[in-house]
Amino acid sequence: MITAADSTTSLVQSVDWLAIAPPVVVATVALIILVADLFLPEERKPLLGLASIAALVAALALLIPLRDGNHSTFCLTTGTGTGACSYTADHFALIIQVLVLGGALLTALLSFGDIRRLPAGEFWFLLLSSAAGAALLPAARDLATLVVALEVASLPAFALVGIKRDDRRSSEAALKFFLSSVVATAVMLLGVSFVYATTGTLHLTELATRLHDVPDQFATLAKAGVALTLVGFAFKTAAAPFHFWVPDTYVGAPLPVAAYLSVVGKAVGFSGLILVTVIAFPSYADVWGPALAVVAALTMTVGNVAALRQTATRARSAVRLLAWSSVAQAGYLLVPIASAAYSSDEQIGSTVAYALMYAVVNLGAFAVAALVARTNPDNRLSDYRGLYATRPLTALAMGFFLLCLAGLPPGIVGLFAKVTVFSSAVDAGLGWLAVVMAVNVVIALYYYLQWTAALFRAPEEAEPATPAPAAALADGPATAVQPLGAPVAAPVSLTAAIALTAAVGIVLSGAPQIVLRFAAVNLF
Repeated sequence: MITAADSTTSLVQSVDWLAIAPPVVVATVALIILVADLFLPEERKPLLGLASIAALVAALALLIPLRDGNHSTFCLTTGTGTGACSYTADHFALIIQVLVLGGALLTALLSFGDIRRLPAGEFWFLLLSSAAGAALLPAARDLATLVVALEVASLPAFALVGIKRDDRRSSEAALKFFLSSVVATAVMLLGVSFVYATTGTLHLTELATRLHDVPDQFATLAKAGVALTLVGFAFKTAAAPFHFWVPDTYVGAPLPVAAYLSVVGKAVGFSGLILVTVIAFPSYADVWGPALAVVAALTMTVGNVAALRQTATRARSAVRLLAWSSVAQAGYLLVPIASAAYSSDEQIGSTVAYALMYAVVNLGAFAVAALVARTNPDNRLSDYRGLYATRPLTALAMGFFLLCLAGLPPGIVGLFAKVTVFSSAVDAGLGWLAVVMAVNVVIALYYYLQWTAALFRAPEEAEPATPAPAAALADGPATAVQPLGAPVAAPVSLTAAIALTAAVGIVLSGAPQIVLRFAAVNLF
């Protein structure tokens, strides 16, 4: 006979508050900022930004006690799935949380001195809310938590893209981003429902076991569920053919938000994709492995070819090139995941290592773009010509970031990350994919080196200053368009973001094993 006390013991469990502390702290401060914004006078609104930065620093600090990677909570205590947990702070989750919280912190630094024309309270609330969802997702170990975390990370991002209320381009970008994301989420939820119908569980570890023994009459339904579930994550990673929203969204969004989407948004998609493929669906590797290999090849090719077509004098061509570059980089990131279907889960370490390198240098490149936009709101590639003559340190930093993305010295960490990804394809027997990647790396060299060379060319003859369009000024203060020969002072936070990313990139180039050692470790 089961007593009431026994029943309570079996159903109630203690919560590991330390394990969930990083996303909880960020979400709590987001709510505090939302309320505080109602009472703070306009001149004290910068305090909201300082509170946001402090929250992200605190969340990063709370990851230190979790570094052993052995914390789980919200676990099943009854039934056949006893021991399956909904939240696990293992090494994989911690590394991705460092990436997304660090990316959100750098985004906050980029934004701090440049949001005077944006609603401060709403901006910081949305940024922290999205960061909380992004930090929750890599630790999620059931499909329900995974989907909720994905949407918590995505829904505030829609509002951030369209936060420039007086800019028609921003509103169009937000609408395109929202509609395409909603469709992808609906398809993913349909896939999750198919998977649940065939297995009766949502926990990833339980799914791996039950999908291995699906009855024949449900085999087709299970395969369809697996394929549809991957669609939502493919959209978040900006993988072709789900990449069409990227260029317009990045151009329409404030530059710090575009930087956030290019790094944190991508990390969310890739971490979710890794969790469902490697942990939940290993028995269907013959379904998702070839599909991801083809998508990887298509994504890197589409991104690089589109980047080649950018015209230097087109308005916002610099941001468009970074957008298409991020699509191409997503193709490289997909290679080790596809390789894991043919060899071992250890290939995933190559994606994690590459993502860490990409996050640092891409955020740095967007930080320089934000700085140039303060004097040249149109942010054309031609606006970077002669940057070394007026801002030598900024030009050197931008050149370093571009060489890292290209995989050329002195960007050693970019070179070694690409070699690691290339090796994962070769080790998995995907020689054709390795060849496609090699060809795309060569293609990318052209536009990265062309942009780098422009930084050090003699500046063009300055033209008289003309008033900046009101919509363009939403990315910066109300100043007139000025030539690069007349730079304006940059906010301390923006300078700090450029210096920090450059310093981290240099350290990693000097000791790439700090990142690349993850490629040799089983993260789960």
